[in-house]
Amino acid sequence: VQLQASGGGLVQPGGSLRLSCAASGLTLDYYTIAWFRQAPGKEREEISCTTSGDGRTVYADSVKGRFTHSRVKNTMYLQMNSLKPEDTAVYYCAGEGATLYGGTCPSHDKFDYWGQGTLVTVSS
Repeated sequence: VQLQASGGGLVQPGGSLRLSCAASGLTLDYYTIAWFRQAPGKEREEISCTTSGDGRTVYADSVKGRFTHSRVKNTMYLQMNSLKPEDTAVYYCAGEGATLYGGTCPSHDKFDYWGQGTLVTVSS
């Protein structure tokens, strides 16, 4: 089982990036999936959660209206627009096997599978 994250890089404030997370060995359709990020010296933050039972996606207030999570077959994406310097972090995709509802994910330590992380740097 593997989640392979990619797409990070350096972008100017106001720019856009799209992160990808390709899954192998598991079918994302049956998993609650989430994107997290962790900035230097800070705790890991959940930024989006899509629950497997109902397909509902909930975003953190810090990214609402700017980031969009999607999934096509066995790859999940995070489209990030209007990026700000405070979005600088390592971004992780994660999957959890329990059937959940309402866009509410468990804490990050409950997730079964993780991508390796991809660094996003927003700077001029």
